Amino acid sequence: MCATVAVGHAQKLNGAGATFPDPIYSKWFSEYSASHPGVQINYQPIGSGGGIRQVTAGTVDFGAADVPMTDEQLAASKVKIQHIPTVLGAVVPIFNLQGVSDLRIGPDVLADIYLGKISKWDDARIAKDNPGVKLPSQDIFVVHRSDGSGTTYIFTDYLSKVSKDWAGGPGRGAAPSWPRGIGAKNSEGVAGFVRQSPGSIGYVELIFALQNKIPFAYVKTAGGTWVKASIEGVSEAAASVKNMPADYRVSITNAPGNAYPISSFTWLLIPNPAKDPANGKVLVDFLKWILQHENEVNSLYYAPLPASVAQKVSATINTLK
Repeated sequence: MCATVAVGHAQKLNGAGATFPDPIYSKWFSEYSASHPGVQINYQPIGSGGGIRQVTAGTVDFGAADVPMTDEQLAASKVKIQHIPTVLGAVVPIFNLQGVSDLRIGPDVLADIYLGKISKWDDARIAKDNPGVKLPSQDIFVVHRSDGSGTTYIFTDYLSKVSKDWAGGPGRGAAPSWPRGIGAKNSEGVAGFVRQSPGSIGYVELIFALQNKIPFAYVKTAGGTWVKASIEGVSEAAASVKNMPADYRVSITNAPGNAYPISSFTWLLIPNPAKDPANGKVLVDFLKWILQHENEVNSLYYAPLPASVAQKVSATINTLK
């Protein structure tokens, strides 16, 4: 058990960043504050790009991102940043197609939809993967994130691994140059656009699809099996990392076997040392508290850290200043 922080006056921590883990972070921040009187944690889900900008500028106590910071970003930061993985999640292709609730979208097909090479729902390549499904002769309305987004990074990291044309074109990134489509702000924005727009396709974290009751597609694993996103599939992707680096910056998209292929860790970005020692002490205690509450993440469709990773993270937290 970690020691409870004694707070002589109100401690207010501010953080900003990823929308991908916002549902579980909101739950955790609320629960932690309730059990630690005097502590308030304010978190703004403004996207991973915004979280990285704010934490490196020193304007927040912590950031959050689903995209690991680059060597260049780390070098340019005003403060030293430690990545702390918290949970794992799945990004799912969501769609709005009248009369269709089950749909298979292959890796190359998904890339070519976003590249603009496939523009109709009844395209022969989509039909080939969906025998017996009545596909409308309807234009595909592409939706993507408009902000710098870790969810976008995970999605484009996956597309870059399964499509040479994507890798050689837009490539992986939190804010790529999109060949087509309309941008929406944050995961809620993408989910809302797709829910309201017949013929549309987008991508969000699994819980946003479930909460908004939007259908999401089966995708093909690296092993060639059609799967829907699941906690088990995400956990299998995490298990593919045999040697976790000390800075925890890893990619687990398109993991081998039948792991869910659009999976990722998400990270809290912790200034080390903290800009405010009192807030830093609370933040370290909160990180230890998180590790004791990993069993709560399944209820919001995230996967907990593998035991070996949690053990390593615990040792890293003890080194934070």
